[in-house]
Amino acid sequence: MICFDTNVVLDTILRREPHRAVATRLVYAVEESIISGQLGATTLTTVYYIVQREYTAEEARRDVRDLLQTFNVAPVQRRVLENAAQSNFSDYEDAVLHEAARESGADGIVTRNTDDFAPATLSIHTPRELVHGIDGSLSF
Repeated sequence: MICFDTNVVLDTILRREPHRAVATRLVYAVEESIISGQLGATTLTTVYYIVQREYTAEEARRDVRDLLQTFNVAPVQRRVLENAAQSNFSDYEDAVLHEAARESGADGIVTRNTDDFAPATLSIHTPRELVHGIDGSLSF
């Protein structure tokens, strides 16, 4: 199972170029059960916040509902937050995502900010690397 960083999800929803096509391909791979995908619970609140600022609250709710139908959710509970606070990550949000993914059994994380995940114990992939893995019949 691959945990999607918030930036990859937003690349798809907000159609951010030049990242949109690869991010959309990964979301499609989850929709088609080519890979198993999950989101950190905090990703959903961040997506809602950003999308409602860019578009409308109704569009944000629709996007969150769609994400919940497509992805598993890695819960963020006290232990995740405590472990993140004690980690070597410089960014707490990235640490929370990593710990939530790890606690929920993810195999890796897909992110455009791989340098931010240097302390990770899970495998870290760029969207392009993961797409190449999928196209090469790599399973996650």
